[in-house]
Amino acid sequence: MDNVLIGFIGLAAGLVLIGLRIQIGVAVGFVSFIGIGVILNMKAAWGMLTAVPFNFVGDWNLTAIPMFLLMGYVASSSGLTQGLFKAMRIFLSRLPGGLAVASVGACALMSAASGSSVATASSMARIATPEMLRYRYNPGLATGVVATAGTLGSLIPPSILMVLYGYYAEVSISQLFIAGIVPGLLSAVMLSLMIITRVKINPELAPRVEEVFSAQEKWDALKEVWPLPVLVLGVLVGIFIGLFTPTEAGAVGAFLAIVLAAVRRTLSWPVLKDAILSTLSSTAGIFMVVIGTVLLGKFMALSGVPTFIAKELLMFGGDELTVIIMVTVLYLALGMFLDSIGILLLTLPIILPVAREAGIDFIWFGIILIKLLEIGLITPPVGLNVYVMKAALGSIVSLQEIFRGVTWFVIIEIVTLAIIVAFPLLSLWLPALMQ
Repeated sequence: MDNVLIGFIGLAAGLVLIGLRIQIGVAVGFVSFIGIGVILNMKAAWGMLTAVPFNFVGDWNLTAIPMFLLMGYVASSSGLTQGLFKAMRIFLSRLPGGLAVASVGACALMSAASGSSVATASSMARIATPEMLRYRYNPGLATGVVATAGTLGSLIPPSILMVLYGYYAEVSISQLFIAGIVPGLLSAVMLSLMIITRVKINPELAPRVEEVFSAQEKWDALKEVWPLPVLVLGVLVGIFIGLFTPTEAGAVGAFLAIVLAAVRRTLSWPVLKDAILSTLSSTAGIFMVVIGTVLLGKFMALSGVPTFIAKELLMFGGDELTVIIMVTVLYLALGMFLDSIGILLLTLPIILPVAREAGIDFIWFGIILIKLLEIGLITPPVGLNVYVMKAALGSIVSLQEIFRGVTWFVIIEIVTLAIIVAFPLLSLWLPALMQ
């Protein structure tokens, strides 16, 4: 049997197993093990199965993942992220749709620290959405903004997805982090502008909140949230000026989070224990998926599927735009059914060789992929952040209302993606300053 055919059969079998709700790492790892055994022999397959997990887990660069996770969990568990919405509300509530705009700002800051879209959406759903509903905001707007803004953690560094992409694509994680800053801020601005514009056209979506805050209240709000910007800026500035690597930055960020929590007297043994246990659990889950997909990458390389796809695409005009459009369609489709990490790791062994053949800059390509993964978190029928919102809010808002609410946000996210694609300099300008 032709090796390429074996590769495609393996891919199909893996998707079937995932559709049967088998864990992604187990499904693709099993299929890859069998596929390698068929192409080479079972002894070689067993050798890869025993060597890959050891080599992967022992990779120094990937220690950034548990460290950034620990930073986020300490920040969240110790209350460093509390008060974000209140502070943003004090400064932004007078804008049209001000509470929704405040939600965007709070989500952007919180997700920059936590790196988890799901955690951000879940927390802000309990804080910001009830407040917006209390002021008679449209339920779709009140839920859609939090579900969408919660995804900003994937693009605003530090990002676990960027670490994984940098590892696979063999590009600088430092440059990826810095490259995500402008597109991340652009995404937040675009969401805010869309909210303001919609509310100006239809004020009934978000009745104006008439509140006046004193200078003392504003100062108190800033004092409550100052640790989080310090934490995020400390990590990013250190990376940008070359003070430490992204791997070291993870440890620095975790240490800073612990110190800041101690300074605020919100650090305790139960808080630290909870953060450590959550970090261990999340790291194990991520690594399980990655080990399976590393095996998939070796299986795909042996089968020749990526080379075959690249040649076929080049026959139909494999220029940058064509490849990006095809990847966009693929990611939007997969985003309806799979989580972000699963999509990224399943597709990279196939699409990276195609992007390389098309001459696409891998830093820019990484930002595009992560933006696509953000959109996938809110697209039906399995937009993960939408279901997180529903679980957090219970019967207050129906699932249909949340999906209707995110429709406008999906549209503006696609517009933002188009801007990032049309103007590569948005992603590449800051990384160029590091060289």
